Amino acid sequence: MSGIEILDTTLRDGAQGEGMNFSVQDKLAVVRALDDLGIHWIEAGNPGSNPKDTEFFRLAGKLKLNHARLCAFGSTRKPGLRAAGDPQIRALLEANTETVTIFGKNWDLHVREVLRVSPEENLAMIADTAAFLKAEGRLLIYDAEHFFDGWKANPEYALSALRAAAEAGADRIVLCDTNGGSFPADIAAGVSGALRLLPPGFSLGIHAHNDMGLAVANALEAVQAGCGHVQGTLAGFGERCGNTCLAALIPSLELKRGYRCLPEGRLALISETTRRVAEIANIPVPGSMPYVGASAFSHKGGMHTDGVLKLSRSFEHIDPALVGNTRRLLMSEVGGRSVVAEKAKKIDPAFTKDHPLAASLAAKLKALEAEGWAFEGADASFELLIRRELGRYAPRFRIEAYRVMSEHPTGETIACSHGWVKVLVGGRYEIAAAEGDGPVNALDGALRRALVRFYPELERVRLSDYKVRVIDGVAATAARVRVLIESTDGVNAWSTVGVSADIIDASRAALVDAIEYKLGFFQNPADLEKARMPGGSEQGA
Repeated sequence: MSGIEILDTTLRDGAQGEGMNFSVQDKLAVVRALDDLGIHWIEAGNPGSNPKDTEFFRLAGKLKLNHARLCAFGSTRKPGLRAAGDPQIRALLEANTETVTIFGKNWDLHVREVLRVSPEENLAMIADTAAFLKAEGRLLIYDAEHFFDGWKANPEYALSALRAAAEAGADRIVLCDTNGGSFPADIAAGVSGALRLLPPGFSLGIHAHNDMGLAVANALEAVQAGCGHVQGTLAGFGERCGNTCLAALIPSLELKRGYRCLPEGRLALISETTRRVAEIANIPVPGSMPYVGASAFSHKGGMHTDGVLKLSRSFEHIDPALVGNTRRLLMSEVGGRSVVAEKAKKIDPAFTKDHPLAASLAAKLKALEAEGWAFEGADASFELLIRRELGRYAPRFRIEAYRVMSEHPTGETIACSHGWVKVLVGGRYEIAAAEGDGPVNALDGALRRALVRFYPELERVRLSDYKVRVIDGVAATAARVRVLIESTDGVNAWSTVGVSADIIDASRAALVDAIEYKLGFFQNPADLEKARMPGGSEQGA
């Protein structure tokens, strides 16, 4: 397989995206994650631009990386200075990275109107900076900013900027679609023009932005045209509409085009690593993200689910396991008995769509969804529902009573809520209270406090997402609401649902399912008997 070099710029270009803010420790964590994945280069920031990046590079020098090389990023020298005397060029050297990336102007419009220097001075800035950094022993990547716009406006000058970098010793030249306004045909033409200029075998790269939704397509086209180096961000983070999403590009190159982008066996880590980087950035991975999103291999329609269960490639273009993802069969009124049967197999391997309970389970699902329940985003609640119907569910606790009160004092005192709960666990009662920022937070705190005495593992559980949806707006404040909760223990994540005309009671139902699911399925099953108790489910469904 031909090798493609991958440079991830999440910590530099990605950090310029709206809502992105990495601490120094965040940046170190991202570097470790990307190194474990097997990325070749990590562009980690501009050490001359802010104290945070300067501190990062100081600490990053102590990291023991197995695959990746760190890059410090900066611009060509300032007009009127020599590179040796430019403080920001000195800062690049003081970052002590083996590789340095510099960007320079390749569009004569930018040279005249933004940089406001002569075309000759711009070429001198590129050549002087590149030659100086090479003389200092750095591996040099030259980012040809706005190359494709420059190529379309004045190809002779755009190519002269590349020539200046190459003749000064640049090891890689990267063509940038900085405005993200090029079509794949534009990319192919620009890459071909650059390759005719550069010496045979020179490593040319692509850096695409996603302003027309074509960044991945343009990067693929660039590789097909001859680029051997690709820049992007793992989760597509970046300024404006983002950068090339490497989580979509890398699998396409490896699985569809036969290129090698990561070390052997590392592609299966790409889903987990993308979620890890997104978690550090505090930005969720879109469910619809190709290859790695939660919905990438999700099936809801009855015909689709039946087809994929019979022959996976009938509705899946690859095996989800190749990228570390999993197939999800969404529970809904359009799913049919095949979906119910597949889910029930986790509990009873002998269960098929012809099982006596398959039709009744499917009918119950349709009835509940007609009442406002939605299980496609609440797999844990649906699994509990199946277990109840199969008689394989033993509640670990029961809420005997609960109360929630909210205070809204005037003046500077902050409003707060109080929750009180009485639970029964294995014949023993426990009462607890908690204060929270709101009524659901207070109830959650009280319930955990009551149960943690019996189940210490609940200390690690937290709510990672909470959503409320009004089901029937016609009823106004008396409308039924649906509450979806996502929980995590730091390793596993699961979703639950509750429905009621009372938002607190709907939240209670979802919270109880979330805790029951954790206690029943993410710990030793032998402990189930310790809290076995009579009675039905706490959940209203």
